[in-house]
Amino acid sequence: MLFSEIVGQNHIKNHLVQSAESGRIPHAQLFIGQEGTGTLAMAIAYAQYLLCRNVGGENTGGNESCNIKFNALMHPDLHFVYPVATTTEVSKHPTSDKFAEAWRIFIKNNPYGSLFDWYNHIDIQNKQGQIGVDEAGEILKKLALKSYEGGYKIMIIWMADKLNTEASNKILKILEEPPAKTIFILIAENETSILQTILSRCQLLRFTALNSVEIEQALINQGCDKQQAALLARQAQGNYNKALQLQRNGADSTDFEQKFVTWVRAAFRAKGNAAVIKDLVDWSEDLATIGREQQKQFLEFCIELFRQALLYNYQSPDLVYYQTSVDRFKLQNFAPFVNGANIEEIFEELSNAIYHIERNGNSKMIFTDLSIKLTRLIHKK
Repeated sequence: MLFSEIVGQNHIKNHLVQSAESGRIPHAQLFIGQEGTGTLAMAIAYAQYLLCRNVGGENTGGNESCNIKFNALMHPDLHFVYPVATTTEVSKHPTSDKFAEAWRIFIKNNPYGSLFDWYNHIDIQNKQGQIGVDEAGEILKKLALKSYEGGYKIMIIWMADKLNTEASNKILKILEEPPAKTIFILIAENETSILQTILSRCQLLRFTALNSVEIEQALINQGCDKQQAALLARQAQGNYNKALQLQRNGADSTDFEQKFVTWVRAAFRAKGNAAVIKDLVDWSEDLATIGREQQKQFLEFCIELFRQALLYNYQSPDLVYYQTSVDRFKLQNFAPFVNGANIEEIFEELSNAIYHIERNGNSKMIFTDLSIKLTRLIHKK
């Protein structure tokens, strides 16, 4: 992975190259950025620059064997840590090394992939992934050894906000005083979930959302038609991973849209019609059967569709990018039911549902409660 392959973030690329060339390389850095901003891709490119010394961050052929190892993600001085959970293949004590081959495939297919994509890739079903104390022990063992090639040892911890408290405490000392030529690159989307003692030991680099021009050009470089690339870039809202997913699936809506429409139609009909409550309970039971990560993704999708409907209601159709595909459902017709009187409460209830899903609450109860509340909110003016 080279800096030239990364979409946007030129200011961060320049900062990393300049700090490396001046010999001022922090021993611990934390890349903070939302999904699709390129945090992991940047970390790999930075590691390749440091270990292979590609001039200006580019592959000039000067260290061909090193670049070959990196392209295969098998350089002996590059280590990865990422959230895992038990699966049918790994029934106990899951650590990153046990998923190494799956990780390489995942990164090669899309280094911009999300945590949700990763969980689907290793099929943890409805479990919650984490970086646990067993992983912390592996980190200490690996970094106690000398580098294979006499240069840096680089430890990339992806989704460091998934470090549990015990694991975080176990790596504090080595994070503060690492062995010589050891570099930590932590990556996270939510710094508030990281222990303050971890944050205080890292230099922070914040990644901004990509602009539509950067995403559009990247899609064109991937062979996408210019007109389609422009539409996808607008829909992606700064998230290159989302743009790639839309490109793969065509810009058509997924099963989430059908679930959303079924839900809001039932909630609308439930006022004064107790029989429809059963439809909402059935809907909740159906949604409870999918994995927790998918449930969270669905709720985030709902937040976005309510936001898009609100833009229609506030006479801002130019800002609406989502095109519905469910029969006889149009955002502009739904928009009058999303307004200033109810939108804050709707967002709050959806956010609360995500919070409780993340904490292993009973999915059926969460969705049933949310649905009943929506029957009241959707008629509020």
